Amino acid sequence: MLLTIGGMMAGTAVVNAQAIKVPDEINALLAKNTCLACHKPDVKLIGPAYIEVAKRNYTPERIVELIYKPNPANWPGYIPMAALPNVPQDEALKIGKWIASLNKTKPKPKKK
Repeated sequence: MLLTIGGMMAGTAVVNAQAIKVPDEINALLAKNTCLACHKPDVKLIGPAYIEVAKRNYTPERIVELIYKPNPANWPGYIPMAALPNVPQDEALKIGKWIASLNKTKPKPKKK
């Protein structure tokens, strides 16, 4: 059972026994843009885990919007996130796509 937090293994960050794999490129972007100071893939830190953000069914574009202009009302009980306007748009979108990809549940179809 692997319980390394934030360790590196074969080009992937390993977070716990569930081992959410963070691609090297994404891990570098998360580190560069200070995301890892408050967020981890599947562990609550200061902010919600990325897996919890993914469960909200946000589009990658919506995640980008929330990086630039966080909405603390979305996450009661957490310290409000600071806006990060310094994150380049293309990097924010790569991060947003990766976070959205963590959602293993499919949204329920809307009833007509």
